[in-house]
Amino acid sequence: MKTCLILDDYQDAARHFAAWDRLADRVAVSALHETVTDPDALVERIGGAEILVIMRERTPFPAALLARLPNLRLLVTSGMRNAAIDLAAAKRQGVTVCGTASHPAPPAELTWALILGLSRRVAPENAALRAGGPWQSSVGTDLAGARLGIVGLGKIGTRIARVAQAFDMEVAAWSPNLTEARAEAAGVRRAESKAALLAESDVVTLHLVLSEATRGIIGAADLARMKPTAFLVNTARAGLVDQTALVAALAENRIAGAGLDVFETEPLPADSPFRTLPNVLALPHLGYVSAANYRTYFSEAVEDIEAWLGGAPVRVLG
Repeated sequence: MKTCLILDDYQDAARHFAAWDRLADRVAVSALHETVTDPDALVERIGGAEILVIMRERTPFPAALLARLPNLRLLVTSGMRNAAIDLAAAKRQGVTVCGTASHPAPPAELTWALILGLSRRVAPENAALRAGGPWQSSVGTDLAGARLGIVGLGKIGTRIARVAQAFDMEVAAWSPNLTEARAEAAGVRRAESKAALLAESDVVTLHLVLSEATRGIIGAADLARMKPTAFLVNTARAGLVDQTALVAALAENRIAGAGLDVFETEPLPADSPFRTLPNVLALPHLGYVSAANYRTYFSEAVEDIEAWLGGAPVRVLG
């Protein structure tokens, strides 16, 4: 009987979204519901498992950790890309790494939840209503006629653009490799430059893949180009933005606010300013956390394990 651990299953949801009983005669499956950040404690908790199922980048698997897991033979990640896994080290160690499909709709929908929440002050108005505070304390920001700037016009960015057009927003996009043809196909204007996009937009939303080329692509100088009335929304990866510069811009009200679903350290430390800044609408990385995605992630994780047990692994990464 092989052992399988599902890591970082915060909501104790993984085993409710797939038929894990298909593995019951060959694999003993259990789950950890909290993130273990100390390397020694993590090795102690997971070192005996031959199969690990992980959720995105919640727990990184660098070479140093993999080297301490001699029993590990199969690592399954949600999604078909996970920058937190050292694929070369896994291959050297004889660990098969497999992925799953992932849907672009849930993060696109959450992006709009943040945009709408910021523009109509949903969180503070709801808090005031519940606490018996003032009946109406803010004036909302109109989206119709406003300019949305999309940094990264891939699957998610294109969905964002379609919704913006339904709100009668003017939409422009920019990324290092965006062509006129791709922008035209999405029905949006290609901004002349990143600087122009940031300067002219009322809402800027980020949808790039994090890489060495895109890390810190929004820095202090970029934030300084934004309007003081503009919002920045990031449901992609925290590393796209200089976090120190963002905190300063928000604390000094140099931008109107930020909608954030991603952070450099997750779960977010208790003393993080993103927990207390009044112009931040923050969520605990919920972009991909939806019933449809969870059904896909964990159903395909079961398929990955079955295929690997049968000697013909599928959706292999690296």
